[in-house]
Amino acid sequence: MWSRREFIQRSLLAAGVISLTEKFAADLVNKKDLIKVSILHTNDVHSHVDPFPDNHKRYAGRGGVQNRYNLIKKLRKENKNTLLFDCGDIFQGTPYFNMYGGELELKLMSKMGYDAATMGNHDFDNGMDGFLKVKSNANFPFICSNYDFSGTVLKDKTIPYRIFNKGGIKIGVFGVGIELHGLVDKKLYGNTKYLDPIKTAQKYADLLKQKHQCNLVICLSHLGYKYDGKKLSDSLLATKTSGIDLILGGHTHTFLEKAEKIKNKEGGTTLVNQAGWAGVNIGKVDFYFNKTSKKSLNLFDGNASYLEIK
Repeated sequence: MWSRREFIQRSLLAAGVISLTEKFAADLVNKKDLIKVSILHTNDVHSHVDPFPDNHKRYAGRGGVQNRYNLIKKLRKENKNTLLFDCGDIFQGTPYFNMYGGELELKLMSKMGYDAATMGNHDFDNGMDGFLKVKSNANFPFICSNYDFSGTVLKDKTIPYRIFNKGGIKIGVFGVGIELHGLVDKKLYGNTKYLDPIKTAQKYADLLKQKHQCNLVICLSHLGYKYDGKKLSDSLLATKTSGIDLILGGHTHTFLEKAEKIKNKEGGTTLVNQAGWAGVNIGKVDFYFNKTSKKSLNLFDGNASYLEIK
C-alpha cells in the first residue's frame, strides 16, 4: 500500500505535472523516479588560465583553471549524468595564447573533461593552420554545423553534431557560429563557407529530434545573446526555430542570472543561457526526465551567476 506521499508523487508523474519544486524533484531523483541531466557550460574564456588578481576591481580572485576544475569535479560527483560544453572564443586574451598558440588551453580543457566545444571568431586568430596545429591537444570534438570547411585544411576536422547518452537520456548537440566576413581577416578563415544559421539549426534540430529520437537537443552557439535591430542572435534564433531545447551562447560576454525562457516558432519553450566571460562563471542548467518514458517534465533549473568560480 502506498503512503500518502508516494501516492502524490506517483500521481504527479502520471499527470505530467511540470511545476515541481527543486527539493521535490531532488527527492524523486533520489527515489530513482526521475533522471536529472546537468548541463555545464563556459564561453569566451579567452585564454584566462589564472584567476584574476585579488585587487581586481570587478572579479577579484575569481576564475582560473584550477578553481574551475575543482567545481566541475564537485558537480560531476553530485550528478554523474553531467555534460560540459564550451561555446567558443577559447583563444586570445592573455600571454598564454601568444606564447603557446592555444595548445595550453586545449590541454587544460581536456584535463577538465570537456565533452565538446564549438568555435568562436577568435579561435581563428592564428588562422586555420594554427588551429589545426594545436587541435590534437583536444580530446573532445569541435562541433561546427554552419561552417563548411570542405575546401580548407579543417576538412573533416570538425563534426556537425554528436549524440551523448546520460542515464538512458539521448542528448543531441550541434553548433552554430557567427558570420566571419567583416569580423575576421579573410586570410585567417580562407575558403570557409558560411551556412545560414537558422536553416542549419532547424536542419539539425529536426535530424536529432525526429530521426535520432533525442530526448534533449542543445545548440552550442557563438552568435551572441541579443542585439538591437535584426542582427541574428541566440534570442532571435530561438524564436525562428523549433525543436531546440537549449541554446548555450557566447560572443557577447553576457552574464545571465538565469536561463531565459523564449517561445519558439511553434509555441514551445527554448532556453537560452550564457555565462559571461573569462571563466569567472560556469553556466548550469538541469533537466528532469521521467525514468520510464524518458520525457522531460519541463522543469528547468538554471543559473549562471551563482556558480562563481573562486
